[in-house]
Amino acid sequence: MRIILVGQGPFGEKVLDALITRGEDIVGVFCPKDKRGEAMAATAVASSLALFRPDKMKDAEVQEAYLELRPDLVILAFVTDIIPEALLDIPPIGTICYHPSLLPRHRGASGINWAVIQGDTRTGLTILWVDKGIDTGPILLQKEIEITPADTTGSLYFNSLFPLGIEAFVEAVDLIKSGEAPKISQDDALATYEPPCDDRVAAVDWSKPASDVYNLVRGCDPQPGAYSTLKGEKIKFYKASLIEATEETSPGQVISIGAGEVVVALKGGTLKIGKMKAEKGAKLAADEFAEEMDLKVGMRFGS
Repeated sequence: MRIILVGQGPFGEKVLDALITRGEDIVGVFCPKDKRGEAMAATAVASSLALFRPDKMKDAEVQEAYLELRPDLVILAFVTDIIPEALLDIPPIGTICYHPSLLPRHRGASGINWAVIQGDTRTGLTILWVDKGIDTGPILLQKEIEITPADTTGSLYFNSLFPLGIEAFVEAVDLIKSGEAPKISQDDALATYEPPCDDRVAAVDWSKPASDVYNLVRGCDPQPGAYSTLKGEKIKFYKASLIEATEETSPGQVISIGAGEVVVALKGGTLKIGKMKAEKGAKLAADEFAEEMDLKVGMRFGS
């Protein structure tokens, strides 16, 4: 089975490495020209694979390469570029893609973030058959994991969804080669679609319940970083935990500063913050940040 792999970053590189190790027939590797494609490119070169680093997947040279390579299957391993519909028609078996949610829930670019932000207790990954919609194609397989109260987007991805994704692609290829790969239609009535998780959605609303604020902070950790303002400057929060409030205090107010932590009042709880970052500064331990920014008990974020 002739396979084209399209991807980027550590995930794309590890998927490529796994398929090479298994002796799959990789006829072409496509990755970006910038540093996102460097690891994949190095692996492809080391294995003497045909390597392509186009500016965009919509470039005419990409379609020409697809036609020349004659892939049976195309695998998308972390692709942020748009794949033109014309490319989807070339491989006779089809194109499969990794998505880090249990589709049809959390379609879109930030499936892990939104699962945490919305307080889900389960999430997972989907390997789907790509169609012209956004994460709408039939499901080939899914893997489910628990979201614990301490999980962040980062911990879910690096500890679970990254390694599971590599295993899932290997399993998917085996199913396709055996002729047993399913195509399970998604139930659009159960679908959710959220926008990219960026600064437009990462601002803390201190009037919301403690659990909502906490879920936003951990859902935006490590990217884009949930934030509030202090002295007119945007401040981002990381490594947070939710603890019970001993007394009612104005939400957003700093109630204590200790070794490696700043504790901020919430509506129905308190937020213990382990790391903080000013807009133009480095990420620091919260107490170091407090000293550098002259943050004092009684000061209030967002005021």
